[in-house]
Amino acid sequence: MTTSVIPPAIQFRDQELIPIWEKVKVGQRLDFEDGLACLRTGDIVSLGQMGDYVKRKLWGDKVYFTFNRQINPTNICVLSCTFCDFAKKKGDADAYEMGMDEIFAKLDPEMQEVHIVGGHHPDWPFERYEGIIRGIHEAFPNITIKAWTAAEIDYFCKRFRMSEEEVFSRMIDAGMVSMPGGGAEVFSNRVRKELFPGKNSAERWLEIHKLAHNMGIKSNATLLYGHIETFEERIQHMMLLRELQDEAPGFLAFIPLEYQVGDTNLVSRQASSVEDLRTIATSRLMLDNFPHIKAYWVMIGEATASIALNFGASDVDGTIGEERIAHAAKADSPVGLARARMLRLIGEAGKVPVERDALYNEIHVYDN
Repeated sequence: MTTSVIPPAIQFRDQELIPIWEKVKVGQRLDFEDGLACLRTGDIVSLGQMGDYVKRKLWGDKVYFTFNRQINPTNICVLSCTFCDFAKKKGDADAYEMGMDEIFAKLDPEMQEVHIVGGHHPDWPFERYEGIIRGIHEAFPNITIKAWTAAEIDYFCKRFRMSEEEVFSRMIDAGMVSMPGGGAEVFSNRVRKELFPGKNSAERWLEIHKLAHNMGIKSNATLLYGHIETFEERIQHMMLLRELQDEAPGFLAFIPLEYQVGDTNLVSRQASSVEDLRTIATSRLMLDNFPHIKAYWVMIGEATASIALNFGASDVDGTIGEERIAHAAKADSPVGLARARMLRLIGEAGKVPVERDALYNEIHVYDN
């Protein structure tokens, strides 16, 4: 979808944004230095106007959300990533494993999407992961299933000595239709060595998503920001994603994820709302081949997410129901939002709420 939008008359305080705006108006791709200028600017209002212009050209006043549930089947994990408060070891007092009855109890036939991610369990056979997908698909055939990050796919391949093609083929047969974008964190070998040395590399993450796209699986992509990464590493991350989308289209949304300080204490405080908005607007400007930029309310809170809908974001994720990963790091957003509250969040930003499934098929357009 593209709409005809008159470019706004922006009153720039930061003159470095003016040549970027000229590129944006004619649809010219931004380069590395343009991205840095966007992340460094203090002229947040002008940056937001540019991001909103690009968003409105794509989607008008529509903003997407889904009636969904996040399922984290286990928090037991073989990895020990420095930034993660979610993962536990077997025997820890707060370690858990969910059975299918517990999973089913969290789902509703009216839901449009289920999002499944969790720990890399040391003992579960592949069939248990596969069985979670198949069980949900058979019991709730109308729910679209988005499951397993590239980090989990990489773990399946190594742990069970399976090819990526076999993993994906079996998951598709079980009922999976798309992948979440987690596990990317930030594409920096420097950061990877310090924070998550056991996780897949940037090259491996990109390789897995490329194969998924070539096999017909749509996916999302994320960026974990607000920890020890640099602005240069953020922009390089976006540019690598943009290159892959050019080469093997299949990304539906880009999701900037604000690092939750929790008990890891990598930094002294959370990123500010201004930094959240700056990152979202810059993402919309840099990722010209991504359909959607998501304002993930779980990480940035409802108020900032609502403002972000005028900074380039066209999606706020969903009702979630329950989310354990960010909240393990003491995210202070509500655990879940009711559909009515989601409609209000979007409506108060002056946007038109559109309920969707995991593949962005429109289920219902609400009157605003």
